[in-house]
Amino acid sequence: MRSRVLLLLSVLAVLVVGAAGCGGGDESAGPATTAQGEKKLKVFGAFATPIEEPWDGVIHSALQKEQQAGRIEYKFVDDIGYSGDMERTLREVAAQDKPDVIFGDAFGNEEAVRRVAADFPDTAFVFGSGGGPAEPNLSVFDNWIHEPAYLAGLAAGKLTKSHVLGVVGGYPVPEVNRLINAFVQGAQEADKKSQVKVTFINSWFDPAAAKEAALAQIAAGADVLYAERFGVIEAAAEKGLLSVGNMSDQSELAPQSVITSAVWSMEPTVKFAIDQVLAGAYTAQDLKDFSMFAKGGASLAPLNTGVEGGLPSDVSDLVEQREEEIKQGLFRVDISERQPTGSVVAGNTG
Repeated sequence: MRSRVLLLLSVLAVLVVGAAGCGGGDESAGPATTAQGEKKLKVFGAFATPIEEPWDGVIHSALQKEQQAGRIEYKFVDDIGYSGDMERTLREVAAQDKPDVIFGDAFGNEEAVRRVAADFPDTAFVFGSGGGPAEPNLSVFDNWIHEPAYLAGLAAGKLTKSHVLGVVGGYPVPEVNRLINAFVQGAQEADKKSQVKVTFINSWFDPAAAKEAALAQIAAGADVLYAERFGVIEAAAEKGLLSVGNMSDQSELAPQSVITSAVWSMEPTVKFAIDQVLAGAYTAQDLKDFSMFAKGGASLAPLNTGVEGGLPSDVSDLVEQREEEIKQGLFRVDISERQPTGSVVAGNTG
């Protein structure tokens, strides 16, 4: 899940009134077309968090690539929040801009997104969600990167010297829990002595709180940290310790700290949805499979041999062997969405 400001450029949040989509709009200008004369889709992105937050940043990046390829006209607004502005924004965009497709994240705005989608059945809504699809026009997706999270755990378990690892997550929701549980599974498979400290900061984007939680784990003995939230890598780097990135390859944030990253790509999901709309064949469905290893939606970033202390060959050998087994269907990573045992939630004690 989500999981997301050092690597990404700061982006100004803009809400732009676009031209027509779905066959409407400025008839004198006519619909935008590609170089081959095909219609360009009007696509809008509606994001609850700032684009710097990696979860929404991954969706945004995939849509930018489709725009660069000339298949869509893309506009977006970010940092919408969770206090009612999502519904207002979606209604204004759907009624005035009339986009062909609206992508975004429904977490924290689930009911609002579904109400608007139901009122605009001719617009394709493709949203990150913990729920299911809704006919006729709401498709859902999520980040299913438990496989690379498990592989990153294998590497972390092989590299820890204190036998204590740390994970800082956003909320203890199923989408986050499954990543953390997979990481713990890998770490304890590689090092049966390892203990994994898990802290949830109760925020999707609070780098200062995430860093503070990471520093507390370091003080308690953790020497490798999984950065499910943004801010953890900075803490690890400052202390000369190793870390694992999340959502995108975050090695550039701290080249001597980041061993690897559990990477989510929205490109397969975005391409499939856009292809469907262009073909006039769009249907509401769960797009889960497009975020897994098998369809290229999940991957492990290249192991970083330049980290502090180097990367022993037995680490890469173990990770590469298991990665190949997963890709061949010979090994399946457990999917456990329960809250990790012993985890601490901000403001709670258990």
